[in-house]
Amino acid sequence: MKIEEIIVVEGKDDTVAIKRAVEADTIETNGSAISMETLERIAHAQEKRGVIVFTDPDYPGRRIRAIIEEHVPSVKHAFLAKEKTIAKNGQGLGIEHAKDEDIRAALKAVYTPRLTEHEVEITMEDLIDAALVAHPQAKLRRTRLGELLKIGYTNGKQLQKRLHIFGISKEEFIRAVQALNQEEL
Repeated sequence: MKIEEIIVVEGKDDTVAIKRAVEADTIETNGSAISMETLERIAHAQEKRGVIVFTDPDYPGRRIRAIIEEHVPSVKHAFLAKEKTIAKNGQGLGIEHAKDEDIRAALKAVYTPRLTEHEVEITMEDLIDAALVAHPQAKLRRTRLGELLKIGYTNGKQLQKRLHIFGISKEEFIRAVQALNQEEL
């Protein structure tokens, strides 16, 4: 599988894992201390070939993703669930620990942010009704929702924005919430 876009990863081990799974070029952020020089390289890559951000499903990975999104809002995103990135010995988490087939599946399910302004379909009331915010199980439910919709984990404040950015329709949202409810989370 050949990927035309340049994949942004956190480090060298992630690059090794990506190149093992697919034919692609990468840009490494060298962790969450992402420099302006790296952000400029990402912006240039976006103009020339397009970019897919593929960071670890942890706080530093989400922070890197947010910084890149702020500076280059049109980048695409690939996500892997936390359990698919845990090291075999249980000591560590990251893209570098993922199976090749999981990396390929995540890169096939890439999301392109929707940048057009339109009426928000999914309201905060919908999120509350779905027990995704202001509920004792909200974090667990948001984690699973992110896996079902392949949009990654987000906190309660950012969930509505993430659903909008990735163009999740009300129907897709309702189906995912129904699946959540059947899982009895």
